[in-house]
Parts: sequence; structure tokens; C-alpha cells
Amino acid sequence: QVQLQESGPGLVKPSQTLTLTCTVSGGSITTSDYAWSWIRQFPGRGLEWMGVITYDGSTHYSPSLRSRTSIARDTSKNQFSLQLSSVTPGDTAVYYCVVRTRGEYASDPDDAAEYDYWGQGTQVTVSS
Repeated sequence: QVQLQESGPGLVKPSQTLTLTCTVSGGSITTSDYAWSWIRQFPGRGLEWMGVITYDGSTHYSPSLRSRTSIARDTSKNQFSLQLSSVTPGDTAVYYCVVRTRGEYASDPDDAAEYDYWGQGTQVTVSS
């Protein structure tokens, strides 16, 4: 069973860059057809898909976040990471790393049912 664990700062100042890392165990981030995403949830609201890095290293981002988001991977550590630049208090949310193992892109990437394994989530607060 694949396990994911997010790590990173819980508090970030406005205008800074948020960096989160997801450490994967029980499976390889290079396993064919696996797609590794970052998703966030705002208080009292639904999920927002941010972007994905696939098993072959391809990346795709939410159009609304593309200019501020970068996802990368370190295959030697079996990790992938999220960078979100120019953060504002509006980026305060719980951030999750997730994986879709069934191949094909999610038809509704904001739908939790599209993903097979989740990290426990990490609260990120943007405040001065």
C-alpha cells in the first residue's frame, strides 16, 4: 500500500515562497501510470487541485495557479515537492499530496474520488 507524508513549514509570511515535500513509501514515484498531485482544502470549502507530476516526470498545473506553482521530484529520495510563490493569506489551507494509480488523467481533478491514496495533510497558514 502506498503511503504519503507531507512535510514543510506550517507558517509562511506573505510574498514568500511555500515549499512542501511529499515522501512516498510502499511504492515508487516512477511506477508506470501513477500520477502524483497536490491538492488543497480551504476552511469550509471543497478541494482545489493544484497540479500533478506523472510517473515519467511530466507536469501539469491548474490554470489559475500555473504562474505561481512548480512541482518537481527527486527519484533518488522517492519524493515530490510543491513550490507556491508570492503567497497571500488567501493561500491558507490544508495541503495534501495524493496519488492516482489507475492511469489516465482525472476527469474532475477537484473530486476526492479521483485519487487512490492520500497523505494526512498539512496545515499551512500565511500570516505576517
